[in-house]
Amino acid sequence: MKHTGACLCGKVAFEVEGTFDSFFLCHCERCRKDTGSAHAANLFSSTARLRWLTGQEEIRTFDFNASGHIKSFCGTCGSALPNVQMDGALLVVPAGSLDTDIPIRPDAHIFMANKANWDFELERVPGFDGPPGESEE
Repeated sequence: MKHTGACLCGKVAFEVEGTFDSFFLCHCERCRKDTGSAHAANLFSSTARLRWLTGQEEIRTFDFNASGHIKSFCGTCGSALPNVQMDGALLVVPAGSLDTDIPIRPDAHIFMANKANWDFELERVPGFDGPPGESEE
């Protein structure tokens, strides 16, 4: 299976060939800071291969306090990008960075003890197809 993705500004593009082993929605404090959201949504693979198509020189990687909490991102727009961890044994792909459909659903929400206090019953929050207040005719 082949997937493609890119950053928001389009300077960095990549391809992932292979399958994903797992898909986790992480609510830990570090992932919430990384994303500015309720959770990170990351795909993991021990066998898929990452190939940079464009913009590899734009990629920045941050390892929080050398703890192994690693985030790669575009140096221009800040979009999250894939990275290889554990001495090349693990590929981590931010699900939102992919332009192709993902063939699996999340396996689990993890670090739920750290979730944001407003992160509950979100399915009850009204939804719109566009910006709120936009009239639908």
